[in-house]
Amino acid sequence: MVKCGRPCKGDEQLSRDRLLDAALQLFLEHGYGNLSMETIARDARVSLRTVYSQFGGKAGLFGALIRRCSDQFIGSLSDDSPLEEALLSFARQFLFQITRPDVLRMRAILIGESPRFPDLATQFYEQGPRRTLELLKQFFIRQQQTGYIADIDPHFLADQFISAVRGERLQRLQLGLEPTPDAEEIEQWVRQTVSLFLKGCMTAR
Repeated sequence: MVKCGRPCKGDEQLSRDRLLDAALQLFLEHGYGNLSMETIARDARVSLRTVYSQFGGKAGLFGALIRRCSDQFIGSLSDDSPLEEALLSFARQFLFQITRPDVLRMRAILIGESPRFPDLATQFYEQGPRRTLELLKQFFIRQQQTGYIADIDPHFLADQFISAVRGERLQRLQLGLEPTPDAEEIEQWVRQTVSLFLKGCMTAR
């Protein structure tokens, strides 16, 4: 029997994931400006109306991909863990996501095409960096309230932590001057970064 009407929640999520998976591959293959919404809808096997109703347009679809990527590390920052372990867990997931070849390629597309498509830059920043900075800011505020972190502007702390974790190495990866780091390299990377960061902002207890 053919099912009619609104799909169940699980089917809706599968459809959304399929659409995002198809869009990711098409963005990687064709870039942003040269890719039509019709092509995305066809490859995802959904109607064009569905794409627009869920994402509002191509920039919104790109933003949803960035948000899906950032979900992987945003969910790893927990108040239930000791401060150092919480930051280590977050930094591991953050670096693992942003150093993947597909993500680096998406960043290259963004850098190359955002001057012509300002909505693309807005979606990237809102769904990625701004969202991440706000999460870290609120985390540091809570840590300050418990007395673990010194009374330093929490937005500045968030900005400095992300900058320290990315480091100059991300640019070398973006330029193809280094291979993708493995789990062991990421572990060493984050432990050095978190240790140095906390030495600069932890209170004496």
